[in-house]
Amino acid sequence: MSSLNDFSQYISENAETLSAEVVESVVQEMKLDIPEWEKEQATQMYVELLGFFGKFLREDRFEVPESLIEWSKKNAEMQVASGGKISEIVVRYPATRQVFSELFTRLSLKFGLTVVENAKATRDINAILDVSLNETFYAFERLSERYQAETQMELLNLSAPIVPVLEDVVVLPLIGVMDSYRIAHIMDNVIPRIAEKNVQHVITDFSGVLTIDDQIAQSLQQIGSTLQLMGIHVIIAGLRPDLVQTIVHSGIDMLDTDAYATVKQALESVK
Repeated sequence: MSSLNDFSQYISENAETLSAEVVESVVQEMKLDIPEWEKEQATQMYVELLGFFGKFLREDRFEVPESLIEWSKKNAEMQVASGGKISEIVVRYPATRQVFSELFTRLSLKFGLTVVENAKATRDINAILDVSLNETFYAFERLSERYQAETQMELLNLSAPIVPVLEDVVVLPLIGVMDSYRIAHIMDNVIPRIAEKNVQHVITDFSGVLTIDDQIAQSLQQIGSTLQLMGIHVIIAGLRPDLVQTIVHSGIDMLDTDAYATVKQALESVK
C-alpha cells in the first residue's frame, strides 16, 4: 500500500507541474490553437483536480471536486456564447484520457504500483472525466435552449417594435415573415404595451413585411379589431399589391379601414 501512498502523495505535491504537462500534451496531440489564458485556466483546474485526486486515492474514496463541475459548466457557457459546437469540446476528452493514462502508467512504474493499482488510478480519473463530460453536455444543452429562447424573443421584438412619433400616435412596423409565432407575440405582448401608452392612433406599417398567407391575414385583422375595440384608431400603411391580393383573397373586408401608401401620408392624415 505504501507504493500507492507514495504515488498519491507525489501527484498531490506535484499537481501544478503535472497539470501543465497534461494541458500541453493535449494541445500538442490535437494540434490545438487556443489562447494562453485558456491553457492557464485548464491548468489551474487540473491542479485542483489532481490535488483532490491524490487525496482521494490515499483515503480510498471517490469524489468529484466541485471546481471540475464549475469548470465544465464554464466551458459550455463560453462555447454557447461564442456560437461554437459542443463537439469542439467533446473531441478533447479522448486525448485527455490518453494523456492521463500514459502519465499514470509512467508514475506507476516509477513507484512500483501493481497492475491492479494502476488500473484503479486510471479508472478513477476516467470516471471523473466522465462526470466532467456529462456536466458539459447538460450545461451546453440547457444554455443553448435558453439562448435560443432569448434570441427568438429578441427577433420577435424586432419584428414588431412600437415607435412613438407623436404624443398620441405610434407606428407599428411589421417586419419580415408574419407567422403564427409573431402574431401571438403581437397579441400577447405588443397590444398590452400599446394600451399602456394611451395612444389614439396606431399606424400599422406593412412595408417591411415579406409575405403573409390567408390565415395570417385573418389574424392581422383580429389584431386591428382588438385595437379598435380599445378605442384606438387603426391606420394601415405600406401595403404592396401582392399583400393586398392576399388580404382580398382571404375574404377580409377592409373598405372601412383607413389605408395609405406610406407612413408619411398616414401621419399627415392624423395631424
